[in-house]
Amino acid sequence: MPRPTGRVLTLLELLQSGGTRTVAELADRLGVEGRTVRRYVDQLIELDVPVESVRGRYGGYRLAPGYRLPPLMLSDDEALAVLLGLVAGRRAGLTTTERTASETASAKIRRVLPKHIARRLDTLLDALAFTVQPGDFDTPDAEVLLTIADAVRHRRPVSIRYTDRDGRRSERTLHAYGVVAHAGRWYVTGQDARIGADRTFRLDRIADARTLPGSFEAPVGTDPAQRVLSAFATAEYRHEVTLRIHGTVGQIRAHLPASVASLEEHAPTTGEDGATERWLRVRLRAERLDWLPPVLAALDRPFVIERPDELRALVITLADRLTSFARQA
Repeated sequence: MPRPTGRVLTLLELLQSGGTRTVAELADRLGVEGRTVRRYVDQLIELDVPVESVRGRYGGYRLAPGYRLPPLMLSDDEALAVLLGLVAGRRAGLTTTERTASETASAKIRRVLPKHIARRLDTLLDALAFTVQPGDFDTPDAEVLLTIADAVRHRRPVSIRYTDRDGRRSERTLHAYGVVAHAGRWYVTGQDARIGADRTFRLDRIADARTLPGSFEAPVGTDPAQRVLSAFATAEYRHEVTLRIHGTVGQIRAHLPASVASLEEHAPTTGEDGATERWLRVRLRAERLDWLPPVLAALDRPFVIERPDELRALVITLADRLTSFARQA
């Protein structure tokens, strides 16, 4: 028979699963009477666990937001999911400047895991391999990240101190539409209130964020992730490239994703399949052009280079080189 302390911890685990639990439900799960449930609740409250009573026909007990994190009860599967999430987050660069936080969190969970689960986890981590090496990313400050996320949710302006890629510092007022994780970095997209134009900022380059009074209305149908991808595709680089490619949207996007190029998609005419191959205009900006000829070769679709002429010369050079290689015995 479980000891009273074990039942109290089981009660905490039940409450942490969310929602309001009736006294009858808790008594049945714990195998005790209702008055015993109330005594266990009192013990949790004495331990500063924020349990609140809900009155009424469907009343009972639930956990209320507290001023500190109560003891956290995780099942074996939940603990494994959390630890694997921490491992994946570190490798993907989706952490904050408190890099040791994920390591100490992992250590705390591993320390209390049952031995058989800990052994199985170690076996999994030893056998686990990644196809992509971990990146060396600059990560955002946790307070900046949470402040901006709160501003997004409540549609509040936020003042930020930002350093661009050229090292120029500025203070801006941002109407943030959303926070986006992309390729191991965190971004915020929104309207720069001073210039009245949409901008995308890397969160690791924001030194400070302060919520301002007032509110704003986000544009209807705002898709923060798509705005970030479009910002990459239209960023200011040395070369502006315009192509016409004959193929389907899927064939082109497989080699030139939305984060690299913008695609002028024409609505199909009546009776035309949306996957039909047709001429589509592709626009992109690039600091260098030498990576594009191999991409166009791999695309293996008819294309026309509208600009720049330098790209046409690079494609011809690559074609001649491949031809000479193919003719060698």
